[in-house]
Amino acid sequence: MSSAEDFLPIRGWDHIEFYVGNAKQAAHFYEKVFGFTPTAFQGLPTGTRDRSSYLLSQGNVRFVVTSALTPDHEIARHCALHGDGVRTIALEVADCAAAMTEVRQRGATIIEPFQALEDKHGVLKTGVIKYAGDTRIKLVERQHYRGPFAPGYEQIALRGEVKPTGLAAVDHIVTNVHLGEMNYWVDWFRRILGFSQLCHFTDDDISTEYSALMSKVMENGSGKIKLPINEPAEGKKKSQIDEYLEWYNGPGVQHIAMNTKDICTTVRELRARDIDFLRVPDTYYDELESRVGKIDEDMDEIKELGILVDRDEDGYLLQIFTAPMQDRPTLFYEVIERHGSRGFGVGNFKALFVALEREQERRGNL
Repeated sequence: MSSAEDFLPIRGWDHIEFYVGNAKQAAHFYEKVFGFTPTAFQGLPTGTRDRSSYLLSQGNVRFVVTSALTPDHEIARHCALHGDGVRTIALEVADCAAAMTEVRQRGATIIEPFQALEDKHGVLKTGVIKYAGDTRIKLVERQHYRGPFAPGYEQIALRGEVKPTGLAAVDHIVTNVHLGEMNYWVDWFRRILGFSQLCHFTDDDISTEYSALMSKVMENGSGKIKLPINEPAEGKKKSQIDEYLEWYNGPGVQHIAMNTKDICTTVRELRARDIDFLRVPDTYYDELESRVGKIDEDMDEIKELGILVDRDEDGYLLQIFTAPMQDRPTLFYEVIERHGSRGFGVGNFKALFVALEREQERRGNL
């Protein structure tokens, strides 16, 4: 799509906000385990009476973890229903007022209308629209704002050294929806945000003997923002998407993929900090080199760490998936390193599904 046709130019990912049961503990987890730096805060000491939020940064990734300070708050209700999960996907735009006018005219459900928030650091402009389930998409214009994050936030003074793990940027964010809803949201992205479909995976691509899913990948005009959408397919047993929908109590963000320049170092560091990763069967590595050809990384190290490799016409990628980050089998993370490939590892889907089913069976959810 040319820039002339792109009626909603997006500069990039702005941040991802999670609603969690305890923001202070979640911030500590993302700092000590994933290597994010606590950057800014809002809460009782800053004059915010209903919530507590921490901004965490690593590379170009910004997470906000937010929890309620009162029992009847919508944040508390969100956590009671869904557990800890993603509430808001925020995208940076050049002109928020124009963007909100466009999406309103195209039929978006407006949750928060355009507003300009001002403090001594400048003006931050935002607007929020409804996405799948209780998830929201926020449009943010921040080129005239120089504060630590947003009005109401204050900078956090670091108390010690933060050890990053090499996570550099958000690659893509995947949403799970109910059977029959995927095409609705594909059309929604086209109509509301001007996205186009990058690729489509059917249940022939992503299936085992027992379960299957279907997926379509939507991207914006520049290709910077990629938002795959999954729905379950008919199978003998419950798929990973069915399991997610059951325990999250509806559609929502299934996983966030983050880029690294050195996946082996990142995964080794995360393993040392007790992050659990899905492990595919060892037989996956028997034919790996003949399937993907020559790669720069050491194959023995790739096998030792459980990293998956796939190749397409543009190059290859390396990827690995964590176990769920909470007791409910819902949100997890992907670490990915790209060497030209723009794909999503279709050659790994079968092995990955087997690993996921093994975990589902262990949880009694297959």
